[in-house]
Order: sequence, then structure tokens, then C-alpha cells
Amino acid sequence: MSLNVIDLIKGQLGPALVSQAASQLGESESGISKAIGGLLPAVVGGLANNADHPGVLDAITNASSSGILGNLLGGSSNNPIISTLLSSLFGDKLGGLVNSIASFSGISNGSASSLLSLVTGATAGTVGKYAADNNLDKSGISSLLSSQKGIISTLLPAGLSLASLNIGDWAKGYKFDNDNDAIKTPVGEPKIDVTRSTTPTGTNPDRNNEGGGSIWKWLLPLLLLIAVSYFIWKQCEKKQTTTTTTVADSTGSHTDTASTAVTPSDTTGTAVTTAKTDENIDLNGVALKGYKGGMEDQMITFLKSGNYKNAADDSALKDTWYDFDHVNFKVASATELEAGSQGQLENLVAILKAFPEAKIKIGGYTDKTGNEASNIKLSKSRAEFIKGALAKAGVGAQVLEAEGYGSKFAKVDPKASDAERAADRKMSVRFAK
Repeated sequence: MSLNVIDLIKGQLGPALVSQAASQLGESESGISKAIGGLLPAVVGGLANNADHPGVLDAITNASSSGILGNLLGGSSNNPIISTLLSSLFGDKLGGLVNSIASFSGISNGSASSLLSLVTGATAGTVGKYAADNNLDKSGISSLLSSQKGIISTLLPAGLSLASLNIGDWAKGYKFDNDNDAIKTPVGEPKIDVTRSTTPTGTNPDRNNEGGGSIWKWLLPLLLLIAVSYFIWKQCEKKQTTTTTTVADSTGSHTDTASTAVTPSDTTGTAVTTAKTDENIDLNGVALKGYKGGMEDQMITFLKSGNYKNAADDSALKDTWYDFDHVNFKVASATELEAGSQGQLENLVAILKAFPEAKIKIGGYTDKTGNEASNIKLSKSRAEFIKGALAKAGVGAQVLEAEGYGSKFAKVDPKASDAERAADRKMSVRFAK
């Protein structure tokens, strides 16, 4: 099975970056997520369709050492590598792509344009890094990109197609193996645009014999399929909030020895999913940026209540865990954090320094996919990484332990989508004695 490049890139475009982008651009997190979901396969598709373009291969080769991945939000729009790629991939279709994504996701054209640069930067940087790590030359990069053609159209979210993005009818053609969204015709024959009139014209004998029926035989089922897909997508959208944020409440999320976890829930045990925005959280007169009811807010409230000081021993504390809202690792990595993670680690350091008597334990978790032994090792390594980062910040003596639980407390079915399984991939902290 060929490598799915999009899976690699998603590690750069996690919840923390979506939240930051929404705040920076003044858009909703759901709008940002929808836009990225449409842009990512479009950009990868553009690369796949230009896998032999010298300028594209040069840009990707240079991206690995350009620092693009470290400044996706701050420097993507003005980066010459990204500008070169966008021009090579989309040409005069660039404006149409931006308009389509803006309309689909409900964000402004300016925001859609900024996200296009961001996604292009994440894509070029990730592919460039993968090529450098695996010693791929330009020929290897070209082969890797070409291998993506067969999956691009299947990865577009409901409501989007190559044609709807205004890129399905490029003169050079989006010749993807599974592209059922664009109508393909032999070279030299006129293309039929399904959004225009299909009334037969002229005296073509073949067309007159069918009376237009040959067109409607495929057009009606296609339109029906699009309508059903749109209805299902809208119904699913109503049942979800813009962002799923997992936060442990005062009832606790799990015990160290329990076989099941009760993750952020209300009194009925139903998972709470709410859209949140950063606010000022008071830490003894110092404002920390965090969610109201999020990790920082709950930890500070608990410490100020005196419950930690009055806890007789560790058994009185081990049932209550607080999930990091922003700290996320890149895919398969235990040493590289996603953009936007550092801020919450700094908040935790500030809390520990304000309450020097407090001690904590770090926990790492994975979803149910993959080998469990590897999951435990990965989650343990990630917890140790957080512990090490806190030690470097001067609060190492307050971190008693770092433990990896693998998928022990995961709840989402391994066959669920990656976005759904993301709730099980997390880092948490609890107070300890």
C-alpha cells in the first residue's frame, strides 16, 4: 500500500493550530476545520498532478530546510517557496479555488487565502521533511507525489468535488484514477459541464437518436447522490459542535488502576463537547491564556480551594485527571510537539511555580489502533518528554512520575475516523503526593 501523504500532513494541522488560526483570522473553528479539510486534498492533488514539474520539485526539496513548519501561522503568506508553489499548481485558477473554499466553509476570502498558504506550507514542509528523512532525491519525490493520484478525489469532504473547487477542468487535466467528480472525455471532444444546460443541440445523429436520454441516465443518479450526500452531511453537522474539547471535571477522568475511563463527562456519563475560546485565567493576579473550565482553570481552582493541601495521601488525588487542551504531538513522534503546544506547557510551569508545594504526575494515551506494546511505549515516551520539558523549565522536582497507558482508557472504535479517534490521543496531568 502506498504512503498516504495527507496522513503525514495532518500532524501539522491539529486542533491547536486550528484554534490559533481561528483566533488569528477571526473565524469559527468549525469554519477553519472545513476549509482545511477541502484545501488539503486540493493542494496534494495539485502536487500529484505536477509531480514532474522542476519548480515544484525544487520548492519541496528546499522546504525541508527553510523552517516553514516552524512558522505556519506567522510566515506562510509571504514565503517565496509557497508563492512559487501556488503559482505552479493553480495558476489563474487560484482565485476560483479560494472563492469555492470560502463559500463551502463559511469564512471570508481573505481567511481562505491565508489558509491556502498555510496548508501549502504544511504540505511542502512535511513532504520535504519526509524526503530528507528517507533520502529521496527529486525522482523519489516525483514518484511519491504521483502515487497520490488514486486517492485524492476520495478524500474530498462531502459537498466538494474537483469541479466545485474550480480545478476539475484544468486544461492539463486532473487525471486521477478514482476521480468520479469530473466528467472525462477523449481529447478533442467537447466536455459536458454538469452545471450547465444539457439540452441537445445541432444535428449530431447519435445525440438525436437518444433525445438527450444518454445524458440523463448518468446525470440524474449523480445529482441524486450529491443531494443525499449533502443531506447526510448537514445532519451530521447538526449533531456536532465546532470543536470537541476533552476536559476532565472535578469528578475525575480515570483511576490509575481502573480498566475503563470516564472522560470529561456530565452527571449522566455522556461526553461533553463544547466549542471554547481562550480567556484570561487568573493565577494570583497573573493572567494566563486558557479555556474557561479548561485545564488551567480547574487546576488553579482546585489548588486555591485547599483540597490539595488537605488531601491525606495520593489515593485521595489519583482519580482526578486534567487533560491538556493544546498540547499535542506530531504523528508517531514522542519528541516533536505540534505548533501551539508550548503555551500551555508554560502555563503549567507558572501554576507549579505559584504553588511550589504541589506535585503532579503526567499521563500519556493513544487510540485503539496499532500494536498495543508500541502504543504503551509511545505514550510513555511522550509523558517522559513532557516531564523533561517541565524539568528544563525549573519545576522538575514537582513532577513525581510520567506514565504511558497506551489505549487502556481509549473509548473510540478503532474503525472510526481519525478525527473521532483524536479524542483518545491526549496528554493529561493529575496532582500527586
